[in-house]
Amino acid sequence: MAEWVGPTSHSFISQRLRLAYQDWGHPEKPPLLLVHGGRDHSRSWDWVAQELRDDWHIIAPDLRGHGDSAWAPDGNYPMEAFVYDLAQLVHQLKLAPVTIVAHSLGGNISLRYAGLYPENVRKLVAIEGMGPAPKAPAADDVTMADQLRAWIDKKRAAAGRLPKRYARIEDALARMKAENGFLNDEQAAHLTAYGVIQNEDGSFSWKFDNHLNAWNPVDISFADKAALWGAITCPTRLCWGEDSWALDPRTDGRLAQFNCDVDVVAFPKAGHWLHHDQFAMFMRLLRDFL
Repeated sequence: MAEWVGPTSHSFISQRLRLAYQDWGHPEKPPLLLVHGGRDHSRSWDWVAQELRDDWHIIAPDLRGHGDSAWAPDGNYPMEAFVYDLAQLVHQLKLAPVTIVAHSLGGNISLRYAGLYPENVRKLVAIEGMGPAPKAPAADDVTMADQLRAWIDKKRAAAGRLPKRYARIEDALARMKAENGFLNDEQAAHLTAYGVIQNEDGSFSWKFDNHLNAWNPVDISFADKAALWGAITCPTRLCWGEDSWALDPRTDGRLAQFNCDVDVVAFPKAGHWLHHDQFAMFMRLLRDFL
């Protein structure tokens, strides 16, 4: 069998947007989707893909507004659009039943997809992808009108903001390292190289759409999300970094919403990007689970 050194770049159409994905070859192997998080890109999975490429047909998409995928023309990125894109990718490439490993926003999308189409997902790993914990009614003192006004202000600010330009790629690299202090130099350089685009004047900007910073406040309720989690039938693993800002789903009632074979793995000395921060541990546990 030919040696696959790296992925080939492809695209598909979803809601009139051309969305990119990386294909690591071996289509005769079982399919594995690697879905990145917010303001990230598909090449952040390269280390995982290199480890698993001989045993899996790996597909790593760039979410809309991220990486080499098109930006939404209206600058809006509702969750249902991301879920539709994932459903289209699985449908168009005929990947079902598929195994999914997903991070953050990608995990949120994948958990919803697995609840909508449980027959299409063989196994699922979600790295801090459950969204916020449910609030007690008394603590939820921000009205929807308040949230919409704040969202309008953020959208207006995003519309008037020019993409940040870095004179040198080293400056973008410094920003990447400042964002995640757990990254080593090799990781930070790789993520930066595939995360920026060079502008016509020679400067560098991040590929993601600035409008992604204005998260849409209108979403399904926690009860509806919990119902989707409860509809998942495949073995599911939830990963959590002990040094992350995210909360342990075992402590706030979210784990109890699952009816499938589910467990939680906590990663010490790891933040939100635990698959980078504790790569060797993550790969060992991922191989065991898969």
